[in-house]
Amino acid sequence: MSCNPTSRQAALLVLLACILALGSALTAQFGFGLRPCILCLYQRGPFVVGGLLAILALLPQAPHRGRLVLLGLCALAFFANTGIAAFHVGVEQHWWAGTAECVPVVPVPTSPAEMMAAMSAPPPPRCDQAPWSLFGISMAGFNVPFSLGLALFAALSALRSKERQA
Repeated sequence: MSCNPTSRQAALLVLLACILALGSALTAQFGFGLRPCILCLYQRGPFVVGGLLAILALLPQAPHRGRLVLLGLCALAFFANTGIAAFHVGVEQHWWAGTAECVPVVPVPTSPAEMMAAMSAPPPPRCDQAPWSLFGISMAGFNVPFSLGLALFAALSALRSKERQA
């Protein structure tokens, strides 16, 4: 692929990046037992949306102009994800409070069986406690530049491809 990918090549790269991001999140969750908080789950949504848009852009019957629109929508999804991830980093760093869902409410047990179940269950994940970090950077911290880079790539690919078509 050249330095200026075609809209089809750009869509393929976006799809691969979405698969990589979602695969990493699911591997961390199911392979290493890192339970995601609600903000972690919110960050997966734009990758699902971006991946689905990229698949639509890769369809053989997708017109060139349609691929450009789909790449632009991918860029918007990834810009939104950059904001979600940055918000999550701020919650982890205690710069601001998270959403109401960030502090899970544990119901008060009403029976001995519920009490035993509550005692044996791991505590619900909190948004302000990163379960993993590398060099002091959490997964949300790594997601900020990743999503921003992906947003810029998708937007610039759509713009450059539009210029080439004109």
